Amino acid sequence: MTERRLRIAIGLLSLLGAGIAAYLTAAHLADASLLCATGGCETVQRSRYAELAGVPVAALGLAGYVAIAATAAARTERWRAAGFVLALTGLAFAGYLVWVQVGVLHAICQWCLGSDAILALLVPATLLRLR
Repeated sequence: MTERRLRIAIGLLSLLGAGIAAYLTAAHLADASLLCATGGCETVQRSRYAELAGVPVAALGLAGYVAIAATAAARTERWRAAGFVLALTGLAFAGYLVWVQVGVLHAICQWCLGSDAILALLVPATLLRLR
């Protein structure tokens, strides 16, 4: 895949992830119900794990996706590396949150899993840019 296509793919995936994270952040801040087919979204969204130091986890995700999108626009090696580190860190944190959903809360949030899938695609895409 060409550098240009990777940059576009990373940008589009980041926008999609940012959309999910923005929706979850807005719902969290408004204390609104989520559209949810699994029935577990509310459990996850209202749990003590939905915030980190008073900041909604979804807002952290939103910031991460925006930062990854910004690295896709940059062409230097340092920015490519930053994109990979951000995506990998996001995926590692997402893995922890999946464990929390399944092992602690016994509830699954479809929006969270969608975000996790996007991160799982962003990691190899950002890694390919480092080649």
